[in-house]
Amino acid sequence: MHGRNVFETDALLLLDAVARTGSFTAAAAELNYTQSAVSRRIASLERQAGGPLFERLARGVRPTPAGELLWEHARAVLNRLSRAADDLAGIHGGHRGRVRVGAFATANVALVPGALRAFRREFPEVELAPVEGPSGGLLRRMREGGLDVAVVSDYSSGLPRGGDGDDGIEFTELTGDELLVALPRDHPLAAGDRVDLRELRDETWIEAPPPGGRTMLADACARAGFTPRASVRISEWTGKFGFVAAGLGVTLVPALAARAVPAELVVRSLGESAPRRTVFTALPRTALPAARALAGFLRRQAGQAGQ
Repeated sequence: MHGRNVFETDALLLLDAVARTGSFTAAAAELNYTQSAVSRRIASLERQAGGPLFERLARGVRPTPAGELLWEHARAVLNRLSRAADDLAGIHGGHRGRVRVGAFATANVALVPGALRAFRREFPEVELAPVEGPSGGLLRRMREGGLDVAVVSDYSSGLPRGGDGDDGIEFTELTGDELLVALPRDHPLAAGDRVDLRELRDETWIEAPPPGGRTMLADACARAGFTPRASVRISEWTGKFGFVAAGLGVTLVPALAARAVPAELVVRSLGESAPRRTVFTALPRTALPAARALAGFLRRQAGQAGQ
């Protein structure tokens, strides 16, 4: 591929649609093209790129290594162009345009919805586009220009415990989040206000540890002088709650998500032995005015929750 080649925006949009859908037909329907037009334009793009960008399969297509590389660059360019449109919309008339806000799952139980509700009342002309995902994935998306503000935690993303980030991202601490233990209501330890973690040494834990990585549970148990019993690997919260309700084990629940715990369970503090994490807002250093305003609403919502 020659260094002077310039890829047109329409070609990058088409590349993105084909790569996302895995199909020329689906991409044609999404962009209102004919399938033959998609085939011709992809062939032209491949000539410009210097080789195949998609492997033709019996059903659909998938990107070649060259296609994956160009698709990554295409996403970054398209996100930047979308961001530029939002920036321009925000310049004239104050807070307008669209704000793409990401958050990890348990932040979406109460913290983020409360902030979005208050923000929408004050800035009804701003379109909100929520995205859910793990903190590390949200930060990658922000670095690519795909998010305007995010709520992330330092577990297990290894975020700095301060306001300075890298890669053009600034972090502001929102709140601490204690992990509670969820028990069936008829559990012998459910009657008290607190549970000593050492009293749970014989319990089966319902969790979804990352492959090859230590968990907050393992670290907390190690500090308490024991190793937790083999866990039942369940990742979705509804499944975790169902297993605990059935008496098949216990699980950790972030305080941020405590209101989502069903009535047949109770949550109890683990006191000084409780695992804790820190929750941050993340913003690009050149953030949209509306994104900075939303970060302020998130801080106020976190403050109200902590009172």
